[in-house]
Amino acid sequence: MKFALITCSSLGEYTNNADSEDDLLLTFLRSKGMDIRFEVWTDDRVDWKQYDWLLIKSPWDYFDRIEEFYQWLDRLEGLSVKVLNPASIVRWNADKSYLKDVESANIPVIPTLWIEKGQAFEAETFFSQLQTDHLIVKPRVSGGAKNTFSIRRSEAGRYTEKLSALFQAETFMAQPFIPEIQTKGEWSFLFFKGVYSHCVLKTSREGDFRVQHYLGGRIHPKEAPPHLLEQATRVVEQFATDCLYARVDGLEIDGKLWLMELELIEPFLFLFTHPQSLETYYQALYQITEARSA
Repeated sequence: MKFALITCSSLGEYTNNADSEDDLLLTFLRSKGMDIRFEVWTDDRVDWKQYDWLLIKSPWDYFDRIEEFYQWLDRLEGLSVKVLNPASIVRWNADKSYLKDVESANIPVIPTLWIEKGQAFEAETFFSQLQTDHLIVKPRVSGGAKNTFSIRRSEAGRYTEKLSALFQAETFMAQPFIPEIQTKGEWSFLFFKGVYSHCVLKTSREGDFRVQHYLGGRIHPKEAPPHLLEQATRVVEQFATDCLYARVDGLEIDGKLWLMELELIEPFLFLFTHPQSLETYYQALYQITEARSA
């Protein structure tokens, strides 16, 4: 079988402070005898039908070109090209409004206020509805902490014009700032074909709340706390059973895992943090592709 590992034209700053896991993964899969190469999802010259499977790995510019990304997924489905993760799931996961579905399944999700395109930044309404004096505001289709704002009630006025302008272009969301992001860090649990593989704890640099490694955050390989892993597994079992990979990001609050995001499109998989992660990825891929190609 012939495979493509899907990426974007430039990984930019996203590889800072961490190994290039795309190259690591490609090299490992080739060592297993796989016929696989990188392809850029925006490259119109690619004949997608030549591939038996497309493995979506790092299309890290999709949120800047979301309509084009949706059209690409539509095209793949029209061509009956097999995609992992499945195109329907990727489409669902692209807009963070999928969190409404997760919350409806009685899974703890950070409280969220959904802001529609064209709305104004109504500071006092947002603070009151979320019962907080500190907001995090970000786009519903986003990545890499782009246009993400940390806003205290006392300084909200200076954000009104900027956010109201941004709200004219796209949908946003607001959540209360959760102090555990700074005091405890954010957990990421990695699953391949629905089976737990490994986890890390991500912490922010001093004075920041963003835990992304390319923004100065740190990655700490950890043994998964059993009570949190049980909750993360429940999320995957309900929403990612057909997926090659899934990353469950959440905060521990009063002994429970509160979901921040379920990453099913292009998450960093922290493959370098666990000695068996590459083999586990490969075995999951082998089982899925063999079963569906039989």
